[in-house]
Amino acid sequence: MKDSIHPEYQEVTVTCSCGNTFATQSTLAKKALHIEVCSQCHPFYSGKQRLVDSAGRVDKFRQKYASFSKRSAAK
Repeated sequence: MKDSIHPEYQEVTVTCSCGNTFATQSTLAKKALHIEVCSQCHPFYSGKQRLVDSAGRVDKFRQKYASFSKRSAAK
């Protein structure tokens, strides 16, 4: 391998939005990394489904298309 062309591999602390923290190694230039979902809170790994609705988008979608489902059922 060529010298001085590879990024430095260092330890990084990862913090999830659920509060879980762990250490890993990465070529990331920062010492800390913030993520939204980890293996402790992801539905695939935890077996619990969690609906993430940041701006009420699910409710907006239901309100927008509620009249559509009523019209199609009436036909």
